Amino acid sequence: MFTSHAGSLLVATPRLLDPNFYRAVLLLIQHDEEGTLGLVLNRVTTEEAEDHLPEWASRIAPPGLVHYGGPVEPEIAIGLGLSETGMSTGVAGLSLVDLSEGPSEEGPLIKVYSGYSGWGAGQLEEELETGSWFVVPAAPDDPFADPNAQWRKVLRRQPGVLAVVSTYPEDPSLN
Repeated sequence: MFTSHAGSLLVATPRLLDPNFYRAVLLLIQHDEEGTLGLVLNRVTTEEAEDHLPEWASRIAPPGLVHYGGPVEPEIAIGLGLSETGMSTGVAGLSLVDLSEGPSEEGPLIKVYSGYSGWGAGQLEEELETGSWFVVPAAPDDPFADPNAQWRKVLRRQPGVLAVVSTYPEDPSLN
């Protein structure tokens, strides 16, 4: 039987060495029998978001940079905001923001992502079976956390052995 993980985080295990996903934390926005769509939360580019979306300049959360959502369709922009309005992400209090419409004055601060991560039908399930990912609960403020510390922080807040995994060194051969 299929179990959807939409609204959860995917956290790369230490054995996942693919440079696109090494120590990545992804928010799963869609996960069904046809495939999966997620956003990498902890990769920041050097591009200023307001250069691409000047009308949103006042609503872009600090530091105001575009985040790398994943390798699929990097030319599209996806917005996430702390709000109950907008398209659901599966996480209470966190919504997809329609960037094609101008922001409202009282609208939420947003993070802007370039592209997304995608898996075909059954592909993510295979990666889960091989131990490439941990699936953990998401919090609405996860997209707004420090991306440099996010992998460790998300694992540290988990119960049991996952909290211990948060201390796994970047290069175990140096131990």
